[in-house]
Amino acid sequence: MRKLFFLIIMALPLLTHGQEIASADRPIKTSPKTFKMYPNPAYGNQVTIRTSIVGTKEVKVFDVFGEMVMAENLQGHTLNISKLLPGVYVLQVKENDTTMTRKLVVK
Repeated sequence: MRKLFFLIIMALPLLTHGQEIASADRPIKTSPKTFKMYPNPAYGNQVTIRTSIVGTKEVKVFDVFGEMVMAENLQGHTLNISKLLPGVYVLQVKENDTTMTRKLVVK
């Protein structure tokens, strides 16, 4: 019993490493029907992002550990992903007060 308790206490920091708790004062508006991203999985150096709003988009890309690996203010529809290693990412697009997220697979 004593060894099990010690093991749990020692392993607890490992289980929570890399996790974050986020809170918002107000709900985030999302509109998934107006957000298209292709190709996915991405085989080339770019991904096309289309939304219903024309204008600047704030794009952030996060890896599976929640680390931001790319941030860009996108003027057009094409995001250069040539610096991303193959893997799974979360792509977040913000326009005005709308935030949209999608899973992005880079091959």
